[in-house]
Amino acid sequence: MLVKVFGGAVFGVDATTITVEVNIDKGIGYHLVGLPDNAIKESSFRIAAALKNTGFSLPGKKITINMAPADLRKEGSAYDLTIAVGILAASGQIPADLVNRYIIMGELSLDGTLQSIKGALPIAIRAQQEKFDGIFLPKHNAREAAVVSGLTVYGVENISEVIQFFQTGEAPEPETPDFSEIFLEQTSHHEYDFSDVKGQESIKRCMEIAAAGGHNIILIGPPGSGKTMLAKRLPGILPPMTMAEALETTKIHSVAGKLKDTGLVCRRPFRSPHHSASAASIVGGGSYPMPGEISLAHNGVLFLDELPEFKRDVLEVMRQPLEDREVTITRAKFSVSYPSSFMLVASMNPSPGGNFIDTMNATAGARQDMMRYMGKISGPLLDRIDIHIEVTPVPFEKLSSQAKGESSVKIRERVTKARAIQAARFENHPGINYNAQMTTRQIREFCATDESSLMLLKTAMNRLNLSARAYDRILKVARTIADLESSEKIAPAHVAEAIQYRSLDREGWQG
Repeated sequence: MLVKVFGGAVFGVDATTITVEVNIDKGIGYHLVGLPDNAIKESSFRIAAALKNTGFSLPGKKITINMAPADLRKEGSAYDLTIAVGILAASGQIPADLVNRYIIMGELSLDGTLQSIKGALPIAIRAQQEKFDGIFLPKHNAREAAVVSGLTVYGVENISEVIQFFQTGEAPEPETPDFSEIFLEQTSHHEYDFSDVKGQESIKRCMEIAAAGGHNIILIGPPGSGKTMLAKRLPGILPPMTMAEALETTKIHSVAGKLKDTGLVCRRPFRSPHHSASAASIVGGGSYPMPGEISLAHNGVLFLDELPEFKRDVLEVMRQPLEDREVTITRAKFSVSYPSSFMLVASMNPSPGGNFIDTMNATAGARQDMMRYMGKISGPLLDRIDIHIEVTPVPFEKLSSQAKGESSVKIRERVTKARAIQAARFENHPGINYNAQMTTRQIREFCATDESSLMLLKTAMNRLNLSARAYDRILKVARTIADLESSEKIAPAHVAEAIQYRSLDREGWQG
């Protein structure tokens, strides 16, 4: 008897429906075809034990299983439940009339219990698009799949619950979480708050500007000056995620198998990989490419602490994703793309010794060490960082003060207002959502300055020896500063403040 059951395969952040055809005929044997990997080939042992321990058995006949499309590589143990249900239906142990109306996925333990799988959300989205009656998933994955409206999601703990449904029609309780409450709770409370930061008012202002315009930022200061503390608080002042952003981010975390029990990523991610991380762990990779840190930080913040300590090749592979806000990983027979629209926050010491030095009056050896240290960061990478700010240690008087600083909630209100201004400005410019994404054409259109501002910028570039690449960055940041003040025009004061945020372009920093 031939039976068709359905599962799903994930490529990138999208899923493809997989048809599992099970045919049982006279003879003896177990044949699995359709480009399965080793984990799928081993499924026969898990399925046999799970069926036996739940009162069923593999038929002693010739079992042929084809996973279509046959030219598409399938991987992982998530097809255990799909194949098991197909075998039961094809052997007449359960009715076969309903099995082809559902997506069925899950990894089987030997006792029949189900283990969680990766990519449940993209699979559920595909099931809804193709009008399946519902989807059966492990209980742990049900909440993320239930995000998809118009799809009945059954979270099951044991294969016996699935068998009972197809035998009697008695369905488990569908998963119906209230994501509105989860969304509100996750977006309104943050562990780290700017009110806890003593002093550093100028740095807080700089972080507010970066958040308002989506600008990449680098913090330069000695150990203990508060660079990491400030970076951890940046997600708390970013605008709350929209439902579309939350779904997009959740899909990536679902594919990577990093979703928590809430089932929906409602809070902007903050990723902080160690400087020993490989290029593959940062941008993604593997035989079956998985998302890396830059994709897991999508719609959030990627923090690279001690930037010069990262390997040069790791930093260089980030250049294209920073520009395109998407990373494409190519293999011999296929390629996958993951979104990677994130804010880069980097930190570094001002010198190899960790302290600020006067490079203009330093010895030749100190200047050479400084050049070697700065040389670890390429010019093209720095070119993609709009704001450079020096972080100095907080004086004792401010550290011992009991006064509370401005809260993240207050700062976020201003940031959200500025982002709304930018959203309206770029309404007719697809792909541009905030100032940091502006191309040269948009800069010329939306960053017009008067004669006095141009003269100020010209003077600054000459006197401070700013590089040519600083010009557009200064105009972008000035546009954001103007937006924070709800100013339609960029004033000389906005340009003057933006000029302060290009420390690494000055001659002293370049040896």
